[in-house]
Amino acid sequence: MAMESPLVEAEMVEAMEFPELSNRHQVSGVPQTTINDGAGTVVGAAPEGQLLAEIVRALEAVKA
Repeated sequence: MAMESPLVEAEMVEAMEFPELSNRHQVSGVPQTTINDGAGTVVGAAPEGQLLAEIVRALEAVKA
């Protein structure tokens, strides 16, 4: 998604090399996608539809 849209920013971090960051985001599995600093999370390789649904849910939670 980040490659397709300038509105999306993505970073990859090696959880074992950055334990403080991993702890802050409560990484419980790899891969883990953290949305908007924890407003949403997807653990594991998720289908695009599931990831999109979590992004929408996280954005709605921020608006509320």
